[in-house]
Amino acid sequence: MNGDVLTLDEFVSFNVAILVYFLGVRLNKKIAFLRHYNIPEPVSGGLMVATLALIAYGVFDKEISFSLGARDYLLYCFFTAIGLNARFSDLAKGGKPLAILLVLTVGYMIFQNLIGTGIAVAMGLPVGFGLLGGTISLVGGHGTAIAWGPRLVEQYNVIGAVEIGAATATLGLIAASLLGGPIGNYLIQVKGAKPDPDRPDEGPVIGIETAEEDDTNVTHTGLMRSLLVLNIAIALGVALQEALVYGFELDLPVFVCCLFCGIILSNTVPVIFKKMTWPARSRSLAVLSDLALGIFLTMSLMSLQLWTIAGLAGPMMLILAAQIVGAGLFIIFVLFPVMGRDYNAAVLGAGFAGFSLGATPTAIANMTAVTKQYGPAMQAFLILPLVSAFFVDLANAVIITFFLGG
Repeated sequence: MNGDVLTLDEFVSFNVAILVYFLGVRLNKKIAFLRHYNIPEPVSGGLMVATLALIAYGVFDKEISFSLGARDYLLYCFFTAIGLNARFSDLAKGGKPLAILLVLTVGYMIFQNLIGTGIAVAMGLPVGFGLLGGTISLVGGHGTAIAWGPRLVEQYNVIGAVEIGAATATLGLIAASLLGGPIGNYLIQVKGAKPDPDRPDEGPVIGIETAEEDDTNVTHTGLMRSLLVLNIAIALGVALQEALVYGFELDLPVFVCCLFCGIILSNTVPVIFKKMTWPARSRSLAVLSDLALGIFLTMSLMSLQLWTIAGLAGPMMLILAAQIVGAGLFIIFVLFPVMGRDYNAAVLGAGFAGFSLGATPTAIANMTAVTKQYGPAMQAFLILPLVSAFFVDLANAVIITFFLGG
């Protein structure tokens, strides 16, 4: 079916995303299941709109497309805020857990590819097909699937690899958005990983707690100060990324550089200028961070073209079902115990479900939904993005090449 395309411009798409976010808030208030299992509001609203777009495509032969240029800036704002909230003392404490999480992640990526390739080979399909149901499309996401697709077609005879990979990544993103909250809730409520009531107050990290708006202390000057510092750190992050590319041929994601610059600024400027009011861990910065993540994820999910999933073959659906089960079992029986069985480990479990099947922003949204209900988990928010946004891409290229036989 080749339907007409209705493309909404940047301004309209951005404001539709805000409306869709409020739709998600409304759905979560009305539907106890969504609220109980910590399904993020952007996921509830975004998937609802994506479903309506699917109906419009199927019934009226009309494809609805959104302009998503604002997403990059929102992503930079969000990760920069994480950096601004970080302290070197927290990073030092995160050294060992960071190393452990990295080892676990690499082990899981091998496990994920063993699931995909094992099922594919058992069904008489190429190894490359199984990798599309593994780290190429799931841990790697749409970008990795599109990048590897042509090579799988030309060298490994995986027909339609680009389309299958993109569709698999889309379904993985949906699964990641829906799995993290329930897993985090299970680890906290059933496994007893509740936050320590005697731990020091960590303050708001990503967003404000679930509470009435009148209970939050946010001022217009605080918001403007936070926005200015965010933009300065983003500018430095973009400059750093360009310098690394041209000077060292090291192409790191821009948001990783922004996160790093946020860390440096928050651990130097307040020390040098002791009387300066710095927005780190303030409610104003938390609100901006929450806004950026909420709209980013809403735009990502409401723009999903669900009709592309219809082309997935039966074997790929079987592989995906196995991957969802595998991710849940790995988190509950491996990651959670090894990471300490505590509250941070439970929040990490929710996040790991997000990026192991979807993407880093999905992981953070899952963790945010959990921490809004149960309280902050600073260490989890610091170490997971470093692993999922930087180390994973490097490891994935090596692992994929190994499974393809070099």
